[in-house]
Amino acid sequence: MRIGNGYDIHRLGANRMLVLGGVQFPGEPGLIGHSDADPVMHALADAVLGAAALGDIGEHFPDTDPAWKGADSAGILAEALRLAAVERGLRPVNVDVNVIAERPRLAERKAAIRARLAAVTGLPADCVSVKARTAEGLGPVGRREAIEVHAVVLMDTL
Repeated sequence: MRIGNGYDIHRLGANRMLVLGGVQFPGEPGLIGHSDADPVMHALADAVLGAAALGDIGEHFPDTDPAWKGADSAGILAEALRLAAVERGLRPVNVDVNVIAERPRLAERKAAIRARLAAVTGLPADCVSVKARTAEGLGPVGRREAIEVHAVVLMDTL
């Protein structure tokens, strides 16, 4: 068994849809990034790559690669999972995601994020945890300049 830890932060301010964990949040300011800028998918993909000792998302999905321009970040997570399976013979056992944001409030959408992550990872929903908290007004997240995500994944052999 292996554990991976992932992290991502994106600045708010893009004139596009906010996407968190593959779920859209209409009416909220979007995040700036090369793909759809989904920090939940990015942090989880980074955790998967870390557990497999395969580097990080910047190495596999650079922001200079036009193939990932505007891409659905579920594809990034799916590719990280594929690499972990093919290169290391690993599959996810459970995931735990922590979203830090002042807005939007995630309480009403956590189940949808959990379901989307379960679908992409192939895990049952009871093996996917999505938590939300604020930054209590501190730092760039607290000033509503960014959204931050921490993710942990437990991987085991196929």
